[in-house]
Amino acid sequence: MTTTVAAAQPSTATVTDRVPVTPAAQTAAQAVAAPAERLIVGYKSGAAEATSNSAASADAETKGKEAGEDLDFARRLGTGAALVDLGDSLGTKDVADVIARYRSDPQVAYAVPDRLNTPQADPNDTEYTKQWDLYEAKAGMNVPGAWSTSTGSGVTVAVIDTGYVAHTDVAANIVAGYDFISDTAVSVDGDGRDSNPVDPGDHYAANECGSGIPASDSSWHGTHVAGTIAAVTNNNKGIAGIAYGAKISPLRVLGKCGGYDSDIIDAITWASGGTVSGVPANANVAKVINMSLGGSGACTSATQSAITAAVNRGTTVVVAAGNDNDNAADYSPASCNNVITVAATGRSGSRASYSNYGSIVDISAPGGDMSTATANGIYSTLNSGTKTPSSESYAYYQGTSMATPHIVGLVALMKSANPSLTPAQIETAIKSNARALPGTCSGGCGAGLADATKTVQAVSAATTGTTFSNTTALSIPDNGAAVESSIAVSGRTGNAPSALQVGVDVTHTYRGDLVLDLVAPDGSTYRLKSSSTSDSADNVNTTYTVDASSETANGTWKLRVQDVAASDTGKLNSWKLTL
Repeated sequence: MTTTVAAAQPSTATVTDRVPVTPAAQTAAQAVAAPAERLIVGYKSGAAEATSNSAASADAETKGKEAGEDLDFARRLGTGAALVDLGDSLGTKDVADVIARYRSDPQVAYAVPDRLNTPQADPNDTEYTKQWDLYEAKAGMNVPGAWSTSTGSGVTVAVIDTGYVAHTDVAANIVAGYDFISDTAVSVDGDGRDSNPVDPGDHYAANECGSGIPASDSSWHGTHVAGTIAAVTNNNKGIAGIAYGAKISPLRVLGKCGGYDSDIIDAITWASGGTVSGVPANANVAKVINMSLGGSGACTSATQSAITAAVNRGTTVVVAAGNDNDNAADYSPASCNNVITVAATGRSGSRASYSNYGSIVDISAPGGDMSTATANGIYSTLNSGTKTPSSESYAYYQGTSMATPHIVGLVALMKSANPSLTPAQIETAIKSNARALPGTCSGGCGAGLADATKTVQAVSAATTGTTFSNTTALSIPDNGAAVESSIAVSGRTGNAPSALQVGVDVTHTYRGDLVLDLVAPDGSTYRLKSSSTSDSADNVNTTYTVDASSETANGTWKLRVQDVAASDTGKLNSWKLTL
């Protein structure tokens, strides 16, 4: 079976209008994304600390001792708030713990990091104004706000496509790839598989690719895709890449008239770290694969097998829905399992007229729709050669081929921000943080329009975590009824993490008597510790890890403690949740 490129139509027209970029505001909890040196603490009216510097200083000293840190009152701000010095720069979790202790104090109105502000500006890339798909408020993917958290550094992206033609706006982010085209009639470069993924051009004459199929110039399709993902940014040249800190490994599978499933399957396998006979081991294993390609017919077992193996190795696979204004379930690899299938939207935020649709679609992203204006396409890196490579250039294309690298760039940002994310977690996060499609969609466009800033902030918060604590001591009755201590969690989005950290500090003379349970907001219980007659040590001072991914993060969580045997006493000193 021949697999064809998801159609992309070129143009060199320009756009002159521009919508200013306004980075999304962060909540106070989300703002604890880096170590801090100071806190700004506002006390409620009537609290001694609101007016007395000595009281504020004493409070800082007390809370510092509780947190195991050295806190000092620095000065009073013009608003009346207290500036608290944290001493040596603390880690993110330490800062969050101190903030949680202040916020749990009923006399405190707010406690926030004293954040360092820097001049904010758009990228200086000269063609950035043409990239409405990144920054426009209505139908852009809200990318600029994500760059303060992640640029994709440390992530390799495999672009399984036509290869790569030299372009100075992408070159610095290109790493070694491979040419997987084994059929010389398709390869155009006169040979079979080799380590050179350079795109020699994929032009063809009328009827050469089938009766009635008109002639076509070379598309330089893979280079256009690569630019959207990782064009070099802030280099006073060209465009900005979505994940401009990431690297691109070009894998050539598409040549004259398309490419075969067999070559694509080997490219998927190799890109994700699998072994392909006759091909050297991959030194640039990809965290995410871009496949802006497709053909008619449902996903075959052969293709599915390669994709499943790649995902099992930890590589996220993102594919185009197709450009036939048809149900994506009838196309491959769009209909494969364990992929993120991407539909295309235009500048109005509606499903692009050509884009496939259906229940198989997972998410939508800007793919352009030039039926209204050329400048409503997706602008990226290209080459001016009609058949063979000539001078580098830029052009507008449209297609689900253009939408797919938007999601791939987002995945690279996510993996850089939180390397522990699995492909399933990545897909869930993209969907749960999407916003409603600003336009219309008939047939099904997935979870909505992807939102890069919201998604990256969500997964970044998950990796750094915010700590909520209760430091009110609670006596544990000897051989008595269970006691409970509560923590109210707010300001979080979605569910609790799969590795929820539960820190417990209990003083007890025979901890084998103790049973500890975490109680979720919906009443579900998670056993942290069972009683044991063989555990005669003192105290419980440890952190438990709980898979609470099925629980809503916000709400009242409880720690339930019970002493189930006689003769020993104890006290719950404090406990905390990091999520």
